[in-house]
Amino acid sequence: MPVEKDASGRRSVRLEFEVPGTPEDVWQAIATGPGISSWFVPTEVEERDGGAVVFHHLGDGADSSGTVTAWQPPRRFAYEEKDWSPGAPPLATEFSVEARGGGTCVVRLVHSVFASTDDWDNQFTGFESGWASFFDVLRLYLTRFRGQRCSPFRVMGNVPGPEAGVWETMAGLLGLAAVSKGERRSTPVDIPPLAGFVERVGQGVHTHEVLLRLDEPAPGVALIGVYTWGGTVHPAISFYLFGDRAPAAAARDEPLWHAWMNQHFAPARKASTAI
Repeated sequence: MPVEKDASGRRSVRLEFEVPGTPEDVWQAIATGPGISSWFVPTEVEERDGGAVVFHHLGDGADSSGTVTAWQPPRRFAYEEKDWSPGAPPLATEFSVEARGGGTCVVRLVHSVFASTDDWDNQFTGFESGWASFFDVLRLYLTRFRGQRCSPFRVMGNVPGPEAGVWETMAGLLGLAAVSKGERRSTPVDIPPLAGFVERVGQGVHTHEVLLRLDEPAPGVALIGVYTWGGTVHPAISFYLFGDRAPAAAARDEPLWHAWMNQHFAPARKASTAI
């Protein structure tokens, strides 16, 4: 979706997607800490105008924060992040919810900044592909796990490319080579248990990605893919586990998956020059 520009210097990108649920259901998912944590990253929200929003970005050790600028349940939630990118103007994000027939809602998301140059336009256009995968997790959450507490974690590598070659290796190790939608797949016995049904294979620019609806190690969702940014390839697995088994499964398996990722996709070490 192209970046929209107006005479005031406002640059924005708009996304729209449909999800199951009432406006109240969808509001809980997109505007509260437990809800956002169930499909994006662990998040804390002070549920009021002027409250704080903190996103704990899994896998890279970085947090980002903002301030709530609109709190109008169950229709409009907005916040502003001043330090979303080094040297960038503040980023405003707004979610709005509109009921549709058949028990669904349309969610509209607008990102905007005020800038006199197009220096940030490339990052704006990247928002669309970045959000699309998480919106699929949101749909699965609202369809299968609505209202349940989530135990999320992510593991991520950082390796040289090419992306296609890294995906071929990763998919082979995980037993996900040549999968099709609707298939049930499980990991080989020599790595932590991961099993479920394929909900989607690839999407948009993210051709090296699989979305699984899990039954092992607990009911939930796994988003598995290989992504490129900053000139580096990042294999990543995001886990969203639900139900009584989820907390114990996350506590047990997170260190095992970090060890697996470090074993196979750790950054290449520079050769030592020591004598």
